[in-house]
Amino acid sequence: MNQQSFTPNIPPYTWNRPIGLDWNNPYTVRYSSNLDDGPWHGMPLGGFGAGAIGRSPRGDFNLWHLDGGEHIYQNLPACQFSIFEETKGHKQAYALCTEPPSDGSLSTWQWYPKQKAGLHTGTYHALYPRSWFVYENVFTAQLSCEQFSPIWAGNYQETTYPVAIFEWVAHNPTDEPITLSIMFTWQNTIGWFTNSVKIPQVQVRDDGSPVYEYKPRWGESTDNFNLLVEDFHRIGCIMTKLSIADDPAEGEGQMAIGTFTNAAVEVNYHTRWNPASNGEEVWRYFAMDGTLIDEYNELPATEEEQIGVAMSVRFTLRPGKTRKIPFFLAWDLPLTEFSAGVSYYRRYTDFYGRNGKNAWSIIRTAMKHYQIWRENIETWQNPILQREDLPGWFKMALFNELYDLTSGGTLWSAADDRDPKGQFAVLECLDYRWYESLDVRLYGSFALLMLWPDLEKSVLLAFARAISTADDTPRIIGYNQASAVRKKAGATPHDLGAPNEHPWEKTNYTSYQDCNQWKDLSSDFVLQVYRDFLLTGADDYEFLWECWSAVVETLAYLKAFDKDGDGIPENEGAPDQTFDDWQLRGVSAYCGGLWLAALEAAIAIGKVLIEHPREIPYYPPQGFQSEVDKNSVDAINNQISVYQSWLEKGLVVYQEKLWNGEFYRLDSDSNSEVVMADQLCGQFYARLLKLPDIVPNECALSALNTVYNSCFKKFHNGKFGAVNGVLPDGSPENPDATHPLEVWTGINFGLAAFMVQMGMKDKALEITEAVVRQIYENGLQFRTPEAITADGTFRASHYLRAMAIWAIYLEIRSQESGVRSQEGRKKKKE
Repeated sequence: MNQQSFTPNIPPYTWNRPIGLDWNNPYTVRYSSNLDDGPWHGMPLGGFGAGAIGRSPRGDFNLWHLDGGEHIYQNLPACQFSIFEETKGHKQAYALCTEPPSDGSLSTWQWYPKQKAGLHTGTYHALYPRSWFVYENVFTAQLSCEQFSPIWAGNYQETTYPVAIFEWVAHNPTDEPITLSIMFTWQNTIGWFTNSVKIPQVQVRDDGSPVYEYKPRWGESTDNFNLLVEDFHRIGCIMTKLSIADDPAEGEGQMAIGTFTNAAVEVNYHTRWNPASNGEEVWRYFAMDGTLIDEYNELPATEEEQIGVAMSVRFTLRPGKTRKIPFFLAWDLPLTEFSAGVSYYRRYTDFYGRNGKNAWSIIRTAMKHYQIWRENIETWQNPILQREDLPGWFKMALFNELYDLTSGGTLWSAADDRDPKGQFAVLECLDYRWYESLDVRLYGSFALLMLWPDLEKSVLLAFARAISTADDTPRIIGYNQASAVRKKAGATPHDLGAPNEHPWEKTNYTSYQDCNQWKDLSSDFVLQVYRDFLLTGADDYEFLWECWSAVVETLAYLKAFDKDGDGIPENEGAPDQTFDDWQLRGVSAYCGGLWLAALEAAIAIGKVLIEHPREIPYYPPQGFQSEVDKNSVDAINNQISVYQSWLEKGLVVYQEKLWNGEFYRLDSDSNSEVVMADQLCGQFYARLLKLPDIVPNECALSALNTVYNSCFKKFHNGKFGAVNGVLPDGSPENPDATHPLEVWTGINFGLAAFMVQMGMKDKALEITEAVVRQIYENGLQFRTPEAITADGTFRASHYLRAMAIWAIYLEIRSQESGVRSQEGRKKKKE
C-alpha cells in the first residue's frame, strides 16, 4: 500500500463536530412561543443582504433566509451532494446527508451513515465564512469539501454576492486507481420565497411582543423550468420561472449551479427530474457508474409538480494523486418586498442588474475569482488566527459569531444619491423581528464598526434621520395594556422597523414597551455616533454634522425625564430600558451612567464641530430657520455649556445616590440590593471614547470584582457566565424574576470587554469562555441566543448582541497599543 495522505487546509481554530452526531441534551427554548429549530445549524452561505442558505453538520441544506427578514427552516433532500466511488471493482454511492427524507421521497438513494464499524464517518468544521466537511471511514479515497462565500472585512462589493463555492478535494492514498464521481443536485424553488399573505395580520404573543403571519409559497412550482448552459469550459443548470418579466416580483428570478469542464473529467447532467419521487431517474445511473444520462428538458412544471437539476463530475485518480473539483451555487432574487407596494432592490444588483436573469453571470464571476476570494479571507483572518496569546476557543467564536451578518434577516439595499453604499440592517433576532434595536446594538454593533464601518455609519444615519419624526398611531402596550403613540418627535426610536412594514422609514415596531419612555435610547445613540466617528479615524466630520441636530434634539427629549432637576433623568418604575422586563426606579446605575457618558460624548462632538466647520453649509429658503444659525459656533458653544452644567450636577448625584462602598446600587429608589452585571456600561463607554471617567477608578474596579464574584463565581460556580443580577451572595432577589436570572450572551461579552479595559483580562476571558462553551457545546451554534438559563433553556435565538465579542478583541488590541505607547515613551525618555 502507498500510505501517502492528504490533509485539508483547515485552520486549527474551528467549531467542529462529527458529521451527523446527535445531541444528547441540547438547550431548549424557554417560552413555547419562541423559535426553536433544534441544534442542527451550520454556517450560513450567501452575501450580506442577498439572502442566506444554511447547511447543517449532518449535510442537509435546511436554512432558507432568501426572503428578506423572514425565516424558513426545512430540509430539502434534493438539494444535496452525492459521491460515487469504484475501487478494485467495488462500487458504492451515498447522498451525503445522514438524515434520510421523512416523507418517503428519494427512497432509492443511499444516505450517508453516521457511523461505520463503530467509527465516526467524518467531521464538520466551521470558521465563518468558511466551513468544511471531511469524510472518513466510508470511502477509500480521502474526500473533503470546503464551502464559503466571498466575505471579508472592508469589502463592500463581493461581500454582497448571492453565491456559494464548494471546492471538493479528492486524494488517492492507495496504490490502485480510484474512480470517483461527485453529483450536485438542486430543486427549483423559484417563486417560493415570498409571503402569500400580502396584508399579514399582526398579533401579540404570550410574551407581549408583536408577531405577524408569514406563509411562504413553499412548494408552489407551477411554471418553473430549467435550462442547460455551456460556455468556454463551463457548464451549468439555470432554474427559473416562465412568468418572470424584466422587473421581477419578490421571490422571482433565477438560481443556478455550475462547474468546469476539461479533458480530465466527464461531466453529465439531468435538467429535469422529480425530487418528490423515489429519485430513481437520477440515482439508477449515478449508483451504477457515477454518470447521468445527459437528459435535457425545458418543460415547465405542471401544477403540484416539483422539478430539480443534477450535475455529475466523474474522474479517475491515479495512486497518490489529488484533484480539486469546484461547484458553484448562485441565486438572483433581486427584490425584497416589505408591506404591499414597499420594496427595495438588493445591494448586489448595483453590480449585476435588476432583471433577475444574472445567476449564471454571478457564477462566471465566482469561477474566475473564487481562489482570490479565499486568499482575501485568509489575509483578513490570519493575523488574528496566528496570535498565540489568544485562546483557540476565542478565535473560533470571534469569527463564527459573525454568522448573523449573513443570516440575521439582513437587509442591504441598492445605492442611491442619499446613500451611496445603500442602507443596511440586521434583525434584533428572529423572535423579535425588527431591525437594529438601538439598545442591543450598543454592544452588538462592534463587529460591524470594526470590519465594515461604512455600513455601521449608515445605520446611525438612519436613526439620526428618524429622531425628529413623529407617528401618532395609537398602540396597546404589551407590558401593561396601556395605550401609547408609536413615535414621539425627538425620541430616539428603539428600532428601524420590521420586514412587514417599511424598514428605515417606519420605526418603533416593537410594542412590548412604550419606547418613547425608554431612558437609555437617547444616550445609546449619542455614544454610538461619537464612537463611530472616533474609532474610524476621527476625520469623518460630515458624519458628525449629519447627526448633530439629532444629538441635540434627543438629549433635550431625554432630559425632560429629569423631574427633580438633579442632572440625571429618572427611571419610572416601568421596564424602560434594554432590560425590558426589569423595573428600575429613580436614578439608575445603568441608564444614569449612559446618560453621563453621552453628555461627555456630546460635549466632545460639539468641540470637534467648532474646530471643523461644515465644508458645504446649508442655506435654507427664506422664511425657514437657518441650519447655519442653529449650528453656528455660538449655538454649539451654548449647547456645550448646557451639557456641562447637567454633567457637573449629575456626576455628584450619581456617586452620592448609588455608590454603596462596594458597587453601584441598581437604582436610587427601589431599595434593591442586587448586584447588576452591567451597572457600569456608561463608564465602559466613557473610557472607550477617551472621555473623562464618570466614576472613580477604584470604585469601578471594586464594582467589577463584585460582579465577578457575585454574578459569575457564585452563580453555579461560573459554569454559565455572569447572570444579570443577583444579591451579593449569588442568590436571587426574586426566584421568579426573568431578566435578572438570565445570562445574556452579549452583556457578558460587553462586561468582559470592560474588564479587559480595566486590566482584568484573565477574569474577562474566564467569563467569555464559560459563555462560549455553553453556546458551542450545547447546540446553540449559528443561532446564538440573547439569553440562557441554568435550567438549560434559551430565549431569542439568532441574536444581534452576541457580536459584542468583537468589543473584547478591540479592547485587547487597545490595551496592547497602550502598552506599546508607554514603552515607546519610556525609551524616548531614556
